[in-house]
Amino acid sequence: MNNIYWLLELSIKEGQLENFRSLMNEMVEATEKDEPDALNYEWWITDDNSTCHIYERYADSAAVMVHLGNFGSKFAERFMSCVDPSKFVIYGNVSDDVKEGLSGLAPDYVSTFFGGFGRGDGLMS
Repeated sequence: MNNIYWLLELSIKEGQLENFRSLMNEMVEATEKDEPDALNYEWWITDDNSTCHIYERYADSAAVMVHLGNFGSKFAERFMSCVDPSKFVIYGNVSDDVKEGLSGLAPDYVSTFFGGFGRGDGLMS
């Protein structure tokens, strides 16, 4: 299993929901178009619109690095102006480059697969 995936929990800053929603649409469109090895890119929001959970899955560490490059150059500043990350958990064996690229978000890494299976295409929705 070479896939890298993560769950990112974000608190949406006061008054930023519509800006965040617009940015999300732009980011989803760009990721789907420009990153074929981004296998899942799903955004979920709580019923009270205060918290967003993002599930992302990539083919491998190289695909993550492509995403990080695009995110950093196109979206990072606007993204961070809308949200405060509250929890970030990365699953899989990631490269040192990925760890360095994500270090600013202080993720927790879970790299030892313990058991289970997946079916279908991996889509959560």
